[in-house]
Amino acid sequence: MTVSRVSSRLSATRVALAGGIALSSVVLLSGTAFAHVSVQPQGEAAKGGYATVNIKVPNERDNASTVKVEVNFPLDHPLASVMPQPVPGWKAEVTKSKLSKPLELHGKKINEAVSKVTWTADGSKIGPGQFQQFPLSLGQLPEDADQLVLKAIQTYDNKEVVRWIEEPKEGAEEPQNPAPVLKLSAASADHHGGAATPSASASAAADDKAGHDDTAASHQETAAADSSDTTARILGVIGILVGVAGVAFGVLAGRRRSA
Repeated sequence: MTVSRVSSRLSATRVALAGGIALSSVVLLSGTAFAHVSVQPQGEAAKGGYATVNIKVPNERDNASTVKVEVNFPLDHPLASVMPQPVPGWKAEVTKSKLSKPLELHGKKINEAVSKVTWTADGSKIGPGQFQQFPLSLGQLPEDADQLVLKAIQTYDNKEVVRWIEEPKEGAEEPQNPAPVLKLSAASADHHGGAATPSASASAAADDKAGHDDTAASHQETAAADSSDTTARILGVIGILVGVAGVAFGVLAGRRRSA
């Protein structure tokens, strides 16, 4: 075998290797994008007020489905009320824990607070390439905190457990398994109910508007998630084409040089 043939085959091997690296890199990036559990407020989540949030749970496995989701609430900033909205195909369980220091709310002392909400599949699953949102009503939000860290645990039907419990640090890189973080905005002037009581019709109108706003926000988020998933899939296809082209070019180049 001549030196030129050896050089040609080495060049072909390098091209094929480069194509393979491009393929694996793109597929890896597309598979992990937007894959962590997160909490997303629907509207405002102001200190001292009440809020509706969605716990968004993507399925990040190709060969398993999510069958259980557990979200833990901090007891150093306890929430007296955490109410899950029913989700078809899922059973929700709310767990409360005793407080070392009673919580005062609307002039009443509360000795326990919600420490955990668990959703268990009951006829449904989160399959590969899918996500599920679990709505919660929270209140009263703490006045002495800028955020709430809601540590989550995700369980798959192959018994794998992923713990989303690492607290992100400001200015640092995102951890491998970041915990969902609910950012709290500044307290509004009337969050204690100090404003005049609205009429029944005004209250109904406000509730109707809030319902429309929540529906619109849900549709927008679903569209954004679909767009993100589509982008990831397009990148994956591009990576596959690049890898295949690289391998084909390397093989053809090696054959031509050998001839």
